Amino acid sequence: MNNNIPSPCYVLEESLLRRNLELIRSVAERSGAEVILAFKAYALWKTFPVFREYIKHSTASSIYEAQLAYEEMGAPAHTFSPGYTPENFPTILKYSSHVTFNSLSQIELLREQIEASQGVSFGLRINPEYSVVETDLYNPCAPGSRFGVTASELGDRLPEGIEGLHLHVLCEGDAENLSEVLEIVERNFPKALEQAKWLNMGGGHLMTRKDYNVDHLVQTLRSFGERHPHLKLILEPGSAFAWQTGYLEATIIDLVEHHGIKTAIVDVSFTCHMPDCLEMPYQPAIRGARIVQTHTETPHTYRIGGNSCLSGDFIGYWAFEQPLEIGQRIIFEDMLHYTTVKTNMFNGIPHPSIAFRRLDGSLQMLREYSYEDYKNRMD
Repeated sequence: MNNNIPSPCYVLEESLLRRNLELIRSVAERSGAEVILAFKAYALWKTFPVFREYIKHSTASSIYEAQLAYEEMGAPAHTFSPGYTPENFPTILKYSSHVTFNSLSQIELLREQIEASQGVSFGLRINPEYSVVETDLYNPCAPGSRFGVTASELGDRLPEGIEGLHLHVLCEGDAENLSEVLEIVERNFPKALEQAKWLNMGGGHLMTRKDYNVDHLVQTLRSFGERHPHLKLILEPGSAFAWQTGYLEATIIDLVEHHGIKTAIVDVSFTCHMPDCLEMPYQPAIRGARIVQTHTETPHTYRIGGNSCLSGDFIGYWAFEQPLEIGQRIIFEDMLHYTTVKTNMFNGIPHPSIAFRRLDGSLQMLREYSYEDYKNRMD
């Protein structure tokens, strides 16, 4: 651990980021599909100069993300939102090259603006009614889902002015999952595929995970492209770009024990700074510790508690080799995706700083937060 790093702090490592970007670029080159960055998982725009060496485009889900794509990625966004309004749609059009609608009624609501626009390609999100996502909070195809148009609802013709299809059914999925989904799409939406010019396969393609079958992904995309040579294929993962590219360094500020359970309280919060750990839910790795199931498993087993007033701001158990001490630093591994984009200031808890470790080993501070950041949110 580097004592020059403030606590708490997210630390992104450029060497690991470039490793992921090189793999992603190779997938695009080998498969013929375009891979673009989804801001909903990662939006540290001060690192976009590195991204632009490998990819050209990004995907947005709001007017702010679309503007960020235009201004900081240097290209209009591929935009999808569950709902546009007549008031915000002109802004979406200004900053987007592709705009995908969630429903047929949205298309009709905005028909006049669609017909008056120039240089924007419009698409429709479809719902294959199939997903392997097990956590309902992240399952876009759960029964009654508000996302996308089903095959029975769409019929045999794409709406006038619509030339693309979009689907998003994966969450940190593998290449085999994508193969299954595409088979269902081909079976249930054959006419739509014939009429479309592009197919956006959404996110959730965790191609940078160590055990991900990249060759199978490439072959799946190439085979699909050969069957539908008129379609431009697009993937928009988020997590894959930032997967295992950095960590969150924190400090133990207290140790408490009740009913035999030892809790190390740290200067970060799961609910404020690592919300996916509670929402997904999953237990992050801690450097130098191993995850265990009970507080009695080893003599040096601790639960980690956040520093907010939320009673449930804690996660499982970790076994350490030595007893923990107040003032000791600990590192939560793999904390660059779905963290900085989802942090909040509940309870007035300060945000961790954000640092970028460059290839030469130097540390570039991207952002440090102050009281004014908290106060101005409610100004």
